[in-house]
Amino acid sequence: MSKEKTKNFLRVGFTYNIKKEVEQEAVQSTIEENNREKFIDTNLAENYSNRLSDVYAEWDDEETISAVEAAIKKAGHEVIRIEADENAFEKLRLNRPDIVFNMAEGFGGASRESHIPAMLEMLNIPYTASDPITIGNCHDKSRCKEILTYHGVPNPGFFTTDTIVNGQPKVKFPAFVKPLHEGSSKGIYNSCVVNDKKELNREITRIKQDYDQYSIIEDFLDGREFTVALLGNGDKVQVLPIVEINLDGLPADFPKIYSYEVKWFFDTRENKLDIFTCPADISDKLKGKIETICKNAYRALRIKDWARMDVRCDSKDEPYIIEINPLPGILPNPDDNSCFPKAAREVGMDYDALIQTVLNGAIERYGLNAK
Repeated sequence: MSKEKTKNFLRVGFTYNIKKEVEQEAVQSTIEENNREKFIDTNLAENYSNRLSDVYAEWDDEETISAVEAAIKKAGHEVIRIEADENAFEKLRLNRPDIVFNMAEGFGGASRESHIPAMLEMLNIPYTASDPITIGNCHDKSRCKEILTYHGVPNPGFFTTDTIVNGQPKVKFPAFVKPLHEGSSKGIYNSCVVNDKKELNREITRIKQDYDQYSIIEDFLDGREFTVALLGNGDKVQVLPIVEINLDGLPADFPKIYSYEVKWFFDTRENKLDIFTCPADISDKLKGKIETICKNAYRALRIKDWARMDVRCDSKDEPYIIEINPLPGILPNPDDNSCFPKAAREVGMDYDALIQTVLNGAIERYGLNAK
């Protein structure tokens, strides 16, 4: 094959974290601490044992990693797998890929998602997705909200603490409590919606004990919930069809939140939850508001290539950003209800095309097409 025909075929590094087996003692401890035995059935225990503990909730399984690798190869590129462990820097330095497709969530510390992009910047290797500052800001939910607030992007009122609350600050109940530095619903259980000071302090204590980090306490919004996938850079940012997560079908004693139990216990391939609507059945006015605040957040945080944002409305149908993930989850099997691929399929973009679109966006951003 001529040099001309292969000039855009690249050596693509692929950085990721793969889910590990969790020791049975840790699984049992997590179950008991969070009183979740009643949600665990035979199917969950036998086929989804890695979900019983949330230790590696943010990491990807081999099915997802292989699907991303296959999509990159189908575009004609060579793929160099590099697990994001303590050997990653040396592997990147020795292999020096033309570009890296990064989906590594990292492990340990508030800045763990920034580890790989920081290494890549040190080595001057191009990569997909956002830079370490943007990813770090998104991963620290309070810093993210401060930036959004400064830029006038609506998000719920909040404060952070790792100690119990006595007098101040004044809390507006019901409130929503979650870990400051987690994703994939890690640490977000049904108990996170609190109605009084006792419940609030219980959750702050749990999060400090289980995750050794601050809690972020937000005003609880009681309206509809959506998730929004965005692709691209600059003026070319595309908002994919909005997904609504209809939580009205949850058990009567469940708070209306997309908790760890709902996301990973209730929703399996064998027992799919029928709670997702894409495109969301909403008015043009609400659709426009959601798209606007998401684009504004994308711009304010200087996100690159792609991100998924969670949006929730108040009782007056006004939308607020509640979560931003610049390294979105992308399970390849439609039966897993992964929302980013679901939104992409709605516009005729299959899984391979989605991965290739992200990669091509980064290739264009770095000017590698000109090679």
